[in-house]
Amino acid sequence: MAEQARVVGSLPVANVQELAEACNAGVDDDQQVPERYLSKDPSTEEVVAGDDSACVIPVIDLHKLQDPQTSEEECAKLASACLNWGLFQLINHGVPDEVTRNLMNDVVEFLKQPLQAKKECSQQADSLEGYGPAFVVSEDQKLEWADMLYLQVHPSESRELRFWPTRPASFRRSVDVYSLEGRELAYRLLEFMAKGVGADPASLRGVFQGQTQGMRVNYYPPCRQQADRVLGLRPHTDVGGLTLLLQMNHDVQGLQVKKDGKWFAVQAVDGALVVNVGDVLEDC
Repeated sequence: MAEQARVVGSLPVANVQELAEACNAGVDDDQQVPERYLSKDPSTEEVVAGDDSACVIPVIDLHKLQDPQTSEEECAKLASACLNWGLFQLINHGVPDEVTRNLMNDVVEFLKQPLQAKKECSQQADSLEGYGPAFVVSEDQKLEWADMLYLQVHPSESRELRFWPTRPASFRRSVDVYSLEGRELAYRLLEFMAKGVGADPASLRGVFQGQTQGMRVNYYPPCRQQADRVLGLRPHTDVGGLTLLLQMNHDVQGLQVKKDGKWFAVQAVDGALVVNVGDVLEDC
């Protein structure tokens, strides 16, 4: 996605955070959710609850991957998760709590600012980097109930700092530290993935070493009027190699993964990262 974001822009649309505030406070038809954000038909596809014992999302333990006594078994479990689900939750991932906490706090502070302040980081016409909507390419497409901040973080010399918030003052530092931790974690996972399928552990890491890395913040405002008709993100696959998802509010379930024709709810494990296999890695 990082390279794609440099050449593909998004058409300007309303800020969803402000739209949600207006709709949630509205008492008449003028304050209803605009039709472009509403699904034509609420999904009738079956969603299997995350607490169903028959549909447990795989949980991988990095400690077990790194322990010589348990590594082989956990690597096989990791390979199965990637092949059969394309997604798993990673516990004991090693990213310090302070690092994730600092990032989340700064993201919240950024989002709490008035819209005019956030617009200092607005997307440009030829790029998805910065603050704004995601992949709006036509005037009549259905829109997602979300605002996005997308930053290209590595290689560091490729950063476009005009899109990086300066308020709060610690924001850039928090992103820098977190993205470094995420990059090293991704490299370790790639080595174990290769090992899990009997390949040279360095082979996958070599494919992605030095490639671009982006960070995307998605904000899904509450929609009290028609929550069953709006979607934060529509069904999709990730175009990159690996996505490390850090969910802020574990009390609100939203993420689902499709397997064998059914949608499975991903109930986030406290402290875990959700790891998604992207299109590029799937093709390796």
